Amino acid sequence: MAKYEQLISFLNELLDDTSVPKNVRASMARAKESLEKEDELGASGAIYALEEVSNDINLPMHARTMIWNIMSELESIKNE
Repeated sequence: MAKYEQLISFLNELLDDTSVPKNVRASMARAKESLEKEDELGASGAIYALEEVSNDINLPMHARTMIWNIMSELESIKNE
């Protein structure tokens, strides 16, 4: 699916961003692995992994915004 590929691309951008803490990148890597399954269960796993880190105090604002956008897209995909 094209939507999953786009979200994986966004996650790759964040994974390559060195201003994002390592623990957050680890959770994003788990979210990416879940998304690569391209099913509703994968979307739920990705949402869980991203929700876990979205309120991390060390997360830069641009990364937080991108994570929220990804989570929003995942919620809409999950509800289709």
